[in-house]
Amino acid sequence: MNWREEYKKLLWLAGFFLAVYFMPIGNTRFDNAIYDALALVKWYAQEHVLLCLVPAFFIAGVISVFISQASVIKYFGATAKKWISYAVASVSGTILAVCSCTVLPLFSGIYKKGAGLGPAMAFLYSGPAINVLAIILTGRILGLEMSLARVIGAVLFSVIIGLIMAAIYRKEEAVKAQGQFSLPEPEEKRPLWQTSYHFFVLVAILVFANWGKPDTSDGFWFWLYDQKWAITGLFGILFGLSLIFVLKINRYYVLSAVLVVAVSAFLYPLNPLIPFTIAALLLTVLVSITPGEPQEWMSSTWEFAKQILPLLGAGVLFAGFLLGSHEGKGGIIPNEWITALVGGNSFLSNFFASIVGAFMYFATLTEVPIIQGLINSGMGKGPALALLLAGPALSLPSMLVIKSVIGLQKTLVYVSLVVVMATVSGMIYGFIL
Repeated sequence: MNWREEYKKLLWLAGFFLAVYFMPIGNTRFDNAIYDALALVKWYAQEHVLLCLVPAFFIAGVISVFISQASVIKYFGATAKKWISYAVASVSGTILAVCSCTVLPLFSGIYKKGAGLGPAMAFLYSGPAINVLAIILTGRILGLEMSLARVIGAVLFSVIIGLIMAAIYRKEEAVKAQGQFSLPEPEEKRPLWQTSYHFFVLVAILVFANWGKPDTSDGFWFWLYDQKWAITGLFGILFGLSLIFVLKINRYYVLSAVLVVAVSAFLYPLNPLIPFTIAALLLTVLVSITPGEPQEWMSSTWEFAKQILPLLGAGVLFAGFLLGSHEGKGGIIPNEWITALVGGNSFLSNFFASIVGAFMYFATLTEVPIIQGLINSGMGKGPALALLLAGPALSLPSMLVIKSVIGLQKTLVYVSLVVVMATVSGMIYGFIL
């Protein structure tokens, strides 16, 4: 018997027993934190998983199965031209309306395909940091200066963080580059435009299904929001054509699925989540029963879901317990403490804003109204920018998933770089204003 291992189990059991034995049930702060943890998980499941994560998993599956390793290595690989790989990675967020959790399957997909560490980390930061919807909402609510500072800071962050990560782990990257030099050029299974079309339609569905409501009730942006589900449905039809002509799935099966989704949309016009869910389920069935690439796509999508969803669930639960949820009862850390610590433009206020932003979970666009409320409560402009730069790009749930992809050490380096750079940027911005 390995007594060392048995003692470890004993310590875990004893620790669990003591935690339960002394659990402060009845304490208002503790009870509210428990409530908020469960409320945040429920809200996340209802509002974020189906519309954001499910399409993201399928997109990650496309990257894994339909995009050749040679294509990823060409633009993101360790041997790719640096200016091309970092330029593409740093602006990738402009086409993806994703949060720090939704970008994870995409990051995991390109990294496992052979992307260099630097470009992959630049993509990981850029994806949730500079999506077009968030930048527009930032400008409208928090002002043009804050919006410009966010764009400039995010692009520079992604490149600098990627370069630093690549420099720190240059020996590993050199080994990866040697391996990529020896890789044969694989034969493409289909023309590039077909793969691009399939990928673009899926990204468009993800973007428009999550299109946020503007702060005005008229104009082009409100019209676009008002028509978001009609536009999503149009791209759904284009996606059906892709299933037939690109993936060669039985056309009668696809047309039947489209008809079922259309009927459900007609029956439930006020609840578009129902036809969207039915569409996702039917897509899962179609690709699961079709041999070849469709089944490979489903298998890859399921692997991403198995890896990421449990970690996200645990992370969201813990984040809600610590920091509270959108329902406002409050986590174990009082909101008043946070507001008091981020006033002014001192190093401590910017650093604290960066730390809180790094651990707090922000769904796409939710960081803007949260920061608006904090500014109204006395938060300084510098800490507000620091929170904007650290918050959407990181969260406790995303850290757990990133660790599972690149390891603990690289994750700690990445988180530290984001926090430090967000702190410095906040101080500079606060000083200028």
